[in-house]
Amino acid sequence: MISEGDPVPKFEVNDANGNKVKSSDFKGKKHAIYFYPKDFTPGCTTEADEFSKDYKKFQKAGIEIIGISPDDVDSHKKFCDKMGIKYPLLADVDKKVSKMFGVWGKKKFMGREYMGVARSTFLVDEKGKIFKIYPKVKPDGHSKQVLDDFLN
Repeated sequence: MISEGDPVPKFEVNDANGNKVKSSDFKGKKHAIYFYPKDFTPGCTTEADEFSKDYKKFQKAGIEIIGISPDDVDSHKKFCDKMGIKYPLLADVDKKVSKMFGVWGKKKFMGREYMGVARSTFLVDEKGKIFKIYPKVKPDGHSKQVLDDFLN
């Protein structure tokens, strides 16, 4: 798992439109990278919707939002279209980025163990350093918490 103060790992994956996006594309910009388990599920829909509703506030403050999940480009495109998402959603189909950030691992639900993404968010400064990590995020109110932490 990476820690606060670490540089953002280098990655390159496709966004919902099939365009290559690299971690270096965000250098010089404050940004939040949030990892979520799956498009169209209740918690992930809540989280994406809250970031979408607050997106103009983030933009006004010079902060970019990036969502990452193991879903493919087609799923992300449908999710963006349905939810009106304007920020990039990145397709980590092979889970390499999730593993780099330490958010891919064993999960438990209703007594069953399986591998999946632990909902987590990483706040990154203009120099590409992680300055805050939210592990095990609860979606309700998370977007506002992220914005407040960037602004204060």
